[in-house]
Amino acid sequence: MRPAEIEIADYDPHWPGMAAVAIAELQHASPGLFTEIEHIGSTAVPGLAAKPVIDLMAATESLRKVHDHESALARLGFTPHVNGMNDRLLYVRAPDGVRTHVLHVVTRTSWPTRNQRILRDHLRSHPEEAARYAELKRGLAATAISSGAYTEAKTSYIQEVTDRARKERGLPPEPVWEKGHPGP
Repeated sequence: MRPAEIEIADYDPHWPGMAAVAIAELQHASPGLFTEIEHIGSTAVPGLAAKPVIDLMAATESLRKVHDHESALARLGFTPHVNGMNDRLLYVRAPDGVRTHVLHVVTRTSWPTRNQRILRDHLRSHPEEAARYAELKRGLAATAISSGAYTEAKTSYIQEVTDRARKERGLPPEPVWEKGHPGP
């Protein structure tokens, strides 16, 4: 059986608007639950080719409180996704089985040093790194590898760039895969 094809799309200027709509929906559906919500991932980097899935990250005072709001999230199409990580929750919006959005929920205390936000900001301010990343993603997608293998193959690049970005901010290196994650 051949692995599912990985779609890497040219940057779409509609992605930030799609993220803004989802952020507004989340804030309206669960007022006060999230202290911050941002567009993260490759679709948040202008000009960067990406899988056409909007990644969002939200901060909350307590991950336990989020469970009390899962029915409101479900009404928006965000359903829990077991991710094996012990420091964040993951919700996926996949109408008709096609993933369109991923919501990462983290604690407010971890928000300032989240690797995903740091990498996004670094790629936004270093277009040469974003171009290198796009080239890597397109090359991997062309090999028809599985989604898991695709993610794993990107990990050394993501770790390298994230380490450099953390160093620029005076932060120590930190693995890009959180404790408890079963692997990329």
